[in-house]
Amino acid sequence: MTRRTTTGTTAVASAQDAKGTATAASSASAGWVSFVGSGPGDPGLLTVRAVDLLRDAEVVVTEVPEHEALVRTALGLPEPTVVVDEDGNESVVTTGPTFVDGGFGEDGQPLTHAARAKVIVKQAKTGAAVVRLMSGDPFLYASGPEEAQACVKAGLGFEIVPGVSSATAVPAYAGIPLTTRSHREVTVVAATDKVDWSAYADGRTLVLLSSVGPIAEAAEALMRAGRAPSTPVAMTRVGTTTEQVTVTSTLEHIAADARAARIQPPAVTVVGEVVDLRETLSWFETKPLFGWRVLVPRTKEQAGSLSARLRGYGSVPEEVPTISVEPPRNPQQMDKAVRGLVEGRYEWIAFTSVNAVRAVREKFEEYGLDARAFSGLKIAAVGDKTAEAIAGWGLRADLVPSGEQSAAGLLEDWPEYDELLDPINRVFLPRADIATENLVAGLIDKGWECDDVTAYRTVRAAPPAAPVRDAIKTGKFDAVVFTSSSTVRNLVGIAGKPHPTTVIAVIGPATAKTAEEHGLRVDVMAPSPAVEVLVDALADFGAARRAALLEQGQPVTKPSDRKTSARRKVSN
Repeated sequence: MTRRTTTGTTAVASAQDAKGTATAASSASAGWVSFVGSGPGDPGLLTVRAVDLLRDAEVVVTEVPEHEALVRTALGLPEPTVVVDEDGNESVVTTGPTFVDGGFGEDGQPLTHAARAKVIVKQAKTGAAVVRLMSGDPFLYASGPEEAQACVKAGLGFEIVPGVSSATAVPAYAGIPLTTRSHREVTVVAATDKVDWSAYADGRTLVLLSSVGPIAEAAEALMRAGRAPSTPVAMTRVGTTTEQVTVTSTLEHIAADARAARIQPPAVTVVGEVVDLRETLSWFETKPLFGWRVLVPRTKEQAGSLSARLRGYGSVPEEVPTISVEPPRNPQQMDKAVRGLVEGRYEWIAFTSVNAVRAVREKFEEYGLDARAFSGLKIAAVGDKTAEAIAGWGLRADLVPSGEQSAAGLLEDWPEYDELLDPINRVFLPRADIATENLVAGLIDKGWECDDVTAYRTVRAAPPAAPVRDAIKTGKFDAVVFTSSSTVRNLVGIAGKPHPTTVIAVIGPATAKTAEEHGLRVDVMAPSPAVEVLVDALADFGAARRAALLEQGQPVTKPSDRKTSARRKVSN
């Protein structure tokens, strides 16, 4: 397992700097725990301080199974991968902190406060930088106070990083303000506790936590206490996530409507007149792709930014690798080219993809080289994304196409070889094994000699799991985004054709042609070949589709929906 090398003492020192006291320094040898509120579920709601501590953490003690994915998303960490050695032995390679389950024991049963505290104290006493990640806020309807007291008893230093509470965040994401000029009082109630509901017979706004099970009893008690049966009620499940669902009803009908909508915990319920404002203030569930399950068939390494942009529009991206990037079968050609680069054999190096940058960088690391080896060498990049990958190495591209970002665009701007101005006439071109020869031919026509080197191979990935293949074929995905012709060919090859109801979005004309050749109807095409533009175009399609349904007086559905739900009123 690959872990960060930050020590417990370093984490303590950073905490001391943040607090401006000597407490952390005196506790360095004893250990230190940072109690961090994770918020209600959206990684974007983590505080800046929370992200900083998670980035430096060696151990993260979680509370719920979703916490590990939340941390990986917030820090941009890749998922653990299984590596098989020459003897067939499997091992899991991961980056980032070690995750320790603080919610459940080895027997699968929930841990008590005391048992959970023992886990935290044990980890902190190793000297590791420990973050105790807690849902919502550590000191609001949580076990933070008890666990912090256990740290004090054990002689451990600690700090509290408040989190955004679900009591306020979930209603906000549902478009429900808890207070207005005419409704100034709000009370948060844990519905699982023994509650005297007669105390809430007035018109104040109520926020009910842990309310799914007790909602029928709570609603009946409120009506007996004098609240009108027609009082508006909203119940929001898994709020702030792209799976959020809100059911609006009344005290009289909320229990039945929640059952009909199959609302499961966790959910937050709001009771009061403020619920009616959701009709005009709903902003999250009305995003153009909200709740859409979108297939992202790309290389695993390249899917991150595309998926993040899709999530921004409210969709649920699911990455399915269709291409695996692997080293060349014969590495000697790359070895020779890298040695030639160091020895000053080349005038230019031309990167035609992010993968080419990664392949050369990995070869440099293998030889113990760094960016200084590029001294005196001119660098060309096929487009902005490739130039960004080069910049991440501490280098700057000397040539990026001013027009079309492609091999043809790069060739258009490439200078003719001039024996008076160019001391060397050779170009190093690291590329994929399936790259076209047009760039090489064009460089030769301009007077350059070109070392065309296979830096990596692209091979078809293994088929996805059976449930994913079934979802593709039966239309359970709302959309699929194709970023190249190869992703079309490989997805169809390993998983079959997407269902006719699935929206097909492509990055450009060549990809559209390939999709049509495979019998797919293209619904969306990006006006320019960039993944950001492609996602924006899909979002525009989703927004237009939603507007059309509303104009026709129809319920807002997703492309994968086959029928509307019967009794429930799930509002958008």
